[in-house]
Amino acid sequence: MEDIRTIHIGSDHAGFDLKEAIITHLEHQHFEVVDHGAYELDPEDDYPDFILPVAIAVTEDKHSRGIILGGSGQGEAIVANRVQGIRATVFYGEPKTHDESIIELSRHHNDANVLSIGARFVSEEEALEAIDLWLETAFSGEEKHARRITKIDQIDNYSE
Repeated sequence: MEDIRTIHIGSDHAGFDLKEAIITHLEHQHFEVVDHGAYELDPEDDYPDFILPVAIAVTEDKHSRGIILGGSGQGEAIVANRVQGIRATVFYGEPKTHDESIIELSRHHNDANVLSIGARFVSEEEALEAIDLWLETAFSGEEKHARRITKIDQIDNYSE
């Protein structure tokens, strides 16, 4: 496993309770957890306010990872992926496929540095298991995957 000790985390109201459980889980594993909010349950909050700071923090500290939560995890991943250098993947309880899970593939092939969780689609147990697997799974380092990541990271404000 990489030397990842800091986890940045953020969630809107839909993932608030799950975020609190994840923080406790990670702290018990001796991770430093930086909570970017929400700090209180507010059904009217807006997820970009909590997700963008997580993505920025992960780009500033290459030895950290980010976990973001929302109802589906989709909008949250869209926000995070707007930040250059972020490779956010969405988990919402998909079953294992073939020999590897989606979580493992996101790390092996894409070196995903942010995990977006659809809190309305997973149990606390599923989320914690996915996080543990995601944190222990290393990037394969294969040349073809590294080459593709480099190409992704070179995309900046594309428009025709």
